[in-house]
Amino acid sequence: ALPEASLFLPQLPLSLLKTAQNHPMLVELKNGETYNGHLVSCDNWMNINLREVICTSRDGDKFWRMPECYIRGSTIKYLRIPDEIIDMVKEEVVSKGRGRGGMQQQKQQKGRGIGGAGRG
Repeated sequence: ALPEASLFLPQLPLSLLKTAQNHPMLVELKNGETYNGHLVSCDNWMNINLREVICTSRDGDKFWRMPECYIRGSTIKYLRIPDEIIDMVKEEVVSKGRGRGGMQQQKQQKGRGIGGAGRG
């Protein structure tokens, strides 16, 4: 399981959320409330917009239905996303390969960066 996990880790969590758009998810906040809904959008700070939302109180005794809601990223404790979304992201990572070019890209950049002849 380790090689697969190591391919997966660099992609978390924002690309996972981008893939999860229009899919159901559960969001638990640090205060204990949970929000079940479909992910509409997320940004780089993990602020989330959900639609068709059911909010459950911390104690689990009160429920609210909302057409949509906004959740600030810094209040999120964890996200539960369907397994098929995680599988989709794993497949994306494997098909794209890791990183941004690695050593092959560095070899192509001759005469630039560390080491070259200085000015003057």
